[in-house]
Amino acid sequence: MIFLHRIRLFILALTLYGCSNYPDPVRSVRVPDDDEPFEWLSEYNLFEEPLASLRPVDGVIPYDLNTPLFSDYAKKARFVFVPAGKVIEYQSAGVLDFPYGSILIKNFYYEQPGENNLLETRLLIHYSTGWKGLAYVWNATHTDAKFTVGGADIQVARPDQPEGVFAYHVPNQNECKGCHSFNKTLNPIGPKAGNLNRVVDSNDGPVNQLDLWLASGIISGLTSGNEAPVYPQWDDASAGSLESRARIYLDVNCGHCHRPEGPANNTGLHLNLEESDPSKTGFCKLPVSAGPGTGGRPYDIVPGDPDKSILLYRMKSVDPASRMPELGRELPHGEGIELIRSWIQSLEPDACD
Repeated sequence: MIFLHRIRLFILALTLYGCSNYPDPVRSVRVPDDDEPFEWLSEYNLFEEPLASLRPVDGVIPYDLNTPLFSDYAKKARFVFVPAGKVIEYQSAGVLDFPYGSILIKNFYYEQPGENNLLETRLLIHYSTGWKGLAYVWNATHTDAKFTVGGADIQVARPDQPEGVFAYHVPNQNECKGCHSFNKTLNPIGPKAGNLNRVVDSNDGPVNQLDLWLASGIISGLTSGNEAPVYPQWDDASAGSLESRARIYLDVNCGHCHRPEGPANNTGLHLNLEESDPSKTGFCKLPVSAGPGTGGRPYDIVPGDPDKSILLYRMKSVDPASRMPELGRELPHGEGIELIRSWIQSLEPDACD
């Protein structure tokens, strides 16, 4: 059965990528030297011209996540590049092990009639010295994107209201480290097996995304995508229980900081999916330090009473001194707030006295 499955994957690879799944020599992907990023996104040769079409060259593979990070309602087009002859090592828990030379590519845009308004492209490049995060801001004509160290604020129409604008924030390099630091080293957040295990469209119809990666030859350590765990889609009630969807939402949006290895580990609040101790996930937990971030509420989560819970207050806040996540968003995520509100409301009431 394993042999037959490998044959099917080989045929799928030929169908999707032709005879070779690696870049054509004319348009081969370029990886800059460590600490010498290219000035322009076009220099990486990740996409065909025109660049704004985001048509990947051979060897650059699109992917999506079951539950993505909320980023002010921006749409994201994600891609991965793995150098020829190297593979991602599968692991069922945590972020997959990407080989040196890999690039994770995330393009942020808002949909507009007739075209998409590209704002920025973020790259995570895996060097032998570790991961490096780079941000590129698109020019007004969408012909290219330029590297920025200091980030940027871009005025765009509010996607959650019929009128008004807000300042979309492109992070500076220190802010990239603020979210992506595990044990004080930069790491990816999203590409975990459970978050990648989903059905996507292909030339041959719906197919498991991890099977596509197997077919492309960029991953090893499993024979079928069905072997991997499945994280629920946070906004699909049919994808899992209310609790499981709330927990994955908190894992993706908060758990990269609020975990034992994360930069917010001093708070004692662990919102990563692996944490199972209710007192550490916030149930009747006193905050480590008082201040405006509590909103006058005494506990992180008061089961059965979302309006008395610090967690929900901070999700609703747009005040930089109180909001959570403190980086990566300027707007409140209304749908995510309602999910967490419903989950806390569903918990067995506890006055936390």
